Amino acid sequence: MIKVAGIKRGTVIDHVTAGKGLWIFNKLNLASLGHPVVLLMNVPSERLGRKDIIKIEDYTQVDTAMLGLIDATITVNIIENEQVVAKTQVTLPQVVSGLFACGNPRCVSNSDQYVMPIFELYEAESRAYACEYCEEITKVAWK
Repeated sequence: MIKVAGIKRGTVIDHVTAGKGLWIFNKLNLASLGHPVVLLMNVPSERLGRKDIIKIEDYTQVDTAMLGLIDATITVNIIENEQVVAKTQVTLPQVVSGLFACGNPRCVSNSDQYVMPIFELYEAESRAYACEYCEEITKVAWK
């Protein structure tokens, strides 16, 4: 068994569905963060069978909306003095801005570089969001 030391201060992204850790690592651009980061893959888990874990030392500003879009099983733990001081179960966000493009190629958010796409959750089961500008329904394919 591999032993990885705990972190004194930072963030632990836990209960990541096995196989999604590397994708999240790249999506959050953690390689260029400038802080020590550990990615554990296929770790045994009582809840999931297998899971991935990401530990980021001295950094607590992770994008929970993006994590919710990727994997709703994720738990984000904030660590201070080697203790968990906050635990957040991510969920599918109600409102999303700037994380994906509108599916309507004629939408102003796709043609005007100064317009940030904003979406409101339309249907959770299908992960569908309605565009604030054109009301086009866009399904998020981050699974």
